[in-house]
Amino acid sequence: MKIQFDAIPMKLDAAAGEETLPTITGLAVPWDTPAIVSSGEKVAFARGSFDVNQKPAKLIEGHDLTQLVGTVPELVELEEGLGYLAQFARTTRSADAIELIRAGAYDAVSVGADVIESTYDPDTRTTIVTKATLLELSLVAIPAFAAASIDSLAASAPEEEAEETPSTDQQEETPKVDTPETESVEAQTVPTVIHAQAKRAVRLPSPGEYIAAMKRGGSEFAQLNANIQAATGDVLLSDAAGLLPTPVVAPIFDDINPLRPIVSALGPKAMPAAGSSFLRPYIKVHSSVGAQTTELTALSTANFEVDDISISKKTFGGKLVLSEQVIDFSSPSILDAAIQDLAGQYALATEKEVVNTMAAAMTNAEEQVTDLTDGDAIVEQMYLAASEIAAVGNYLPNVAVVSPAVWAKLGNATDGAGHKLFPQVNTVTGMGTLPAGVSGWNGNPLGVQLIVSNQIGTQAIGNKTAAEYIWLMNSRAVECFELQRGFLELRDPATLGLTISVRGYFAAAVLDKDMIRILGPDATFA
Repeated sequence: MKIQFDAIPMKLDAAAGEETLPTITGLAVPWDTPAIVSSGEKVAFARGSFDVNQKPAKLIEGHDLTQLVGTVPELVELEEGLGYLAQFARTTRSADAIELIRAGAYDAVSVGADVIESTYDPDTRTTIVTKATLLELSLVAIPAFAAASIDSLAASAPEEEAEETPSTDQQEETPKVDTPETESVEAQTVPTVIHAQAKRAVRLPSPGEYIAAMKRGGSEFAQLNANIQAATGDVLLSDAAGLLPTPVVAPIFDDINPLRPIVSALGPKAMPAAGSSFLRPYIKVHSSVGAQTTELTALSTANFEVDDISISKKTFGGKLVLSEQVIDFSSPSILDAAIQDLAGQYALATEKEVVNTMAAAMTNAEEQVTDLTDGDAIVEQMYLAASEIAAVGNYLPNVAVVSPAVWAKLGNATDGAGHKLFPQVNTVTGMGTLPAGVSGWNGNPLGVQLIVSNQIGTQAIGNKTAAEYIWLMNSRAVECFELQRGFLELRDPATLGLTISVRGYFAAAVLDKDMIRILGPDATFA
């Protein structure tokens, strides 16, 4: 969520090098204007919350106290907010900062404040600061009040240690501030340091980024979820059908593992942004090289021809619509679950697109294996298929793609002596010690990578289905392209609804079907 403020330009009053020290003036804090901190809380400064006679604050760059450039000797309580006059010191760093102001690189400021007292308004869910000390004023590259938010809110010393706030003997009493009515919330006296600075809009992750971070887990995934919360503001979602109105404490159970092993093995390539389709060039006719018959005789020659395949982009997307009542009345938050589910469904849909494309390209490139538990037949046909693939372009197959059902049959495949053919846990067979077994998809049947995808299903292969075969191929035969667009959110004030959608462009293409062979039951092709 973004809290928009009007940009307040700074005024440079004296040039560097003149006798008078250069100063800038402007607005530091607008009154009663909520801003969102990184934790999701809303904070606003009430009029009169700053003592304009306080000890001068520091003038620095980017909230970095090692980057001192001057002081803030004058504060004034204006109708619209806290005004200031800041004065530069005669240093090289200050001169550089002044030149950045003149160039327009610095055109606003943001504040660092020590919050002394505040109240909480439960109706607007806003912490209202009623007493604070300005610690520093920072020059920032992004205008703090063009898209302003309070960047961090962190508790400092306990109350008894925080009474060191600078004061003077003639300090005026802080004026009484009219703040929004609250439900009898007592003033808080624990000081809190607030840095108010420009906050870049938090970008929702793309499906691929979310899935990758989810698989890695740890602090990276936790930070990604925190970014999602920041990007969507005060959004708390729950499963309306199952969790309303009773809160639960456990994470929401998800019975789908959103993997796309084929896409991961192929490695999706970047898709051109322009156009609804694009061309993938390939060598259609190769050149020729041969031995020269005799000296000065013509060398071998042949036409070299490059052609291209036209690949059409497809848009994959989905959306969720949630009412504000569901968001407000439910617990726990399922925003993460909703984002994860959309990303997972996107992953499964694009994985299935690759399988659909592969199945559509198949004609009769098959080796017959009536029984996929017959280890001898599998070994024989795998070598035969490998030789046929190599005969085309000198590439051997490097992957075997199967459905979970075929994977289960391979686990029971035995040779003529009754030895298990494929991976078993800590078992030595005629093929040596093989890892994994039923605990994972890993394995190395006859030197190829085994890929198991549950999106290999009812796609037609002649009068059979894709799920009945072992797909033996070289991964160069198939390519996939992707342009992820990530997530969108839209709030509808007319219906009090929140819509979240995911979308992306995806395409798959079989570049050489002769580098793919399928092993399984005999199919009848049209």
